[in-house]
Amino acid sequence: MTPSTSSCPCQSGLKYSECCQPLHQGEPAASPQALMRSRFCAFALNNTAYLSSSWHHSQRPSALTLDPEEKWLALKILHSETDGDTGSVHFQATSKDRQGLNVLEEHSRFVKENGHWFYLDGTPSSTPLKPGRNDPCPCGSGKKFKKCCG
Repeated sequence: MTPSTSSCPCQSGLKYSECCQPLHQGEPAASPQALMRSRFCAFALNNTAYLSSSWHHSQRPSALTLDPEEKWLALKILHSETDGDTGSVHFQATSKDRQGLNVLEEHSRFVKENGHWFYLDGTPSSTPLKPGRNDPCPCGSGKKFKKCCG
């Protein structure tokens, strides 16, 4: 688990204790984007309990197992909007597994019930990522790829 004083894995620029940790402990997300960030963080921290609880009951899988070899590196929010009790987030999430780097891009839908936002579903696509050795690392460290995740 990420220490409370560490930077949040969702890359908001805030400490984990000020960003996603309160949501992981039961506080409601303020928006679909906040819920999406907290879900990315839960993937990065292998927090399957939170992922399940933040998934709308009508779409929630009966069991959720994450690949222990997959490391979630970066999140980029491309667009988000809210319209009453519905919302959407378009994002890209970069991960690394046995095969290399991948970018998951998804248009996600969210619904608000009883003061809590829930992930409903999404339209995902995944593509391999092949950065050059001297390209910036996709994890957001600011280092060259060859000196970081390469």
